[in-house]
Formats: sequence, structure tokens, C-alpha cells
Amino acid sequence: MIKKIIKEIIDMSGNYSGYDIFTDWIKATAIAMSNQSDIFRGEIWRKREQDYMDIVRKHGKDNILRFANMTGMLAVALEDDMEDVLGRIYMEAGFGSKHTGQFFTPFHVSKLTADIALELNQRANNGKIELSEPSVGGGGMIIAAARTLKERGVRYQKVLSVTAQDLDWKGVYMSYVQFGLLGIDATVIQGDTLSGDRPGPEYIYYTPARKEMLL
Repeated sequence: MIKKIIKEIIDMSGNYSGYDIFTDWIKATAIAMSNQSDIFRGEIWRKREQDYMDIVRKHGKDNILRFANMTGMLAVALEDDMEDVLGRIYMEAGFGSKHTGQFFTPFHVSKLTADIALELNQRANNGKIELSEPSVGGGGMIIAAARTLKERGVRYQKVLSVTAQDLDWKGVYMSYVQFGLLGIDATVIQGDTLSGDRPGPEYIYYTPARKEMLL
């Protein structure tokens, strides 16, 4: 499925690079997921909706339908093999070396870390697990933790609560989309973790699970 998504991105490239296609796809998907699950449609909702329509005008409605098809393939890929699918797409498509120099941790490393560090006994916090990820990237470490819990027979959707942050909007969108599709209860924030600044609400995305809503 990952190779099919990469092929779709390559086929769509022409007027825009594959990197631009990927970036606009995950942004449009994140906005659609967030706005679809919002009850109160205020100024932030309208601004994001405008950003979404700008992407529609940029790529055309036919390509937006292809974006939706790619998101469907992403959901299937996450169901088939719970990992950082978007991080793999980013790296296997060559975007890490050709553009920003941003690289995503191989998922097997994230999974090993989760297996070692995540305690099965959750009684100390009434069965709940709270994780903070200050540089979330594509969300690989959080997905690995959720997968470890799942393998241990724990419903991560019920016990896991996540606060994640990244300076790069691309990382915010990637992790938000994957957390949303996996039903992870998460707040994803764009900003500099080291600065200690409190981001405004326009920089914060809440997954449907955090809003106690289902897509």
C-alpha cells in the first residue's frame, strides 16, 4: 500500500513536485479531519477551511479526490501494519534527502524503545498512560507505544493520552493525521518546545478522540 501511495504522488507531480504534493495532501487531510469533527465552528475553523479551499484551487477538484483516495489507502496501511506509514512514505520517496534534510526515525527503533520503556503496569495512574513527545515528527514513537499496548492486550484508545509538539508544521500534520486515523487521544501543537512559549489556539490540533468524537 505504501508503494501505491508513493506511485500516486509521483503520478500527480508535474506542475508541482512530489514533495509539494505530499505536503499539501497531509495538510488538506489534517484540516478536513479537524474541521469535520468540530462542533463549534469559530474563526479558527473558518481560517482552516479557507486554507483547505486554497489547496483545492491549487490542485483542482480531481486531484483533491485523489488525495481522499490516498487517505483511504493510508488508513488501510495503518490497519494492516501499525507503524509510522507517513514517515516511511516520506523517506522512501526520497523527500528526506532531497529537500529539508528532515529524517524520520526507522519504526523498528521506535518500537524497540517502546517495548523497553513502556511499563505494562499502569496502576500508579489509575490505569492511564500520559505521554509527552516534544519533537513528534511523523508520530512514530507514539504509534510504537500504542502498538506495544495493543500487543499486550491493552486498548490504547482507552488508556493513552498524548501531548505532542513539533516546530515543523509538516510533522504536526503527519502525526495528527495518523493519530486521528488510529483513534489516539492526542493534542498536537506547532511550536518550539524549548522556548516555553504558550502557543495560541490556531497552532493546536485536537484529534477526534480527544474531542470524544468519531469520524
